[in-house]
Amino acid sequence: VQLQASGGGLVQAGGSLRLSCAASGNIFSILRMGWYRQVPGNQRELVATISGGGMINSADFVKGRFTISRDNAKNTVFLQMNSLKAEDTAVYYCNALIVESRYEKAREYWGKGTQVTVSS
Repeated sequence: VQLQASGGGLVQAGGSLRLSCAASGNIFSILRMGWYRQVPGNQRELVATISGGGMINSADFVKGRFTISRDNAKNTVFLQMNSLKAEDTAVYYCNALIVESRYEKAREYWGKGTQVTVSS
């Protein structure tokens, strides 16, 4: 299983970016997909996750600014980030909880990370 993220980059404060992450490989079902972020020297923190049924768990700092969505048919999760702030600068990691076959337990996978830089 691989997670391929895209959409990071440099944007001015107040601007927008859209991250995408597609899961590929031997996939029976995806229980949850989402995004975490990490600043050097800090722990990785939750941004938002979404279950296959659409249940969302998100950090307080994204409320009203970021929207997570998912295309189950394409095994893809999106993060629309609006009103970006300098403190949103981080490496954003895609995360997924995936079952590879009906005989196996779910495993957690991470993408390589995509840099988001917000200039003030």
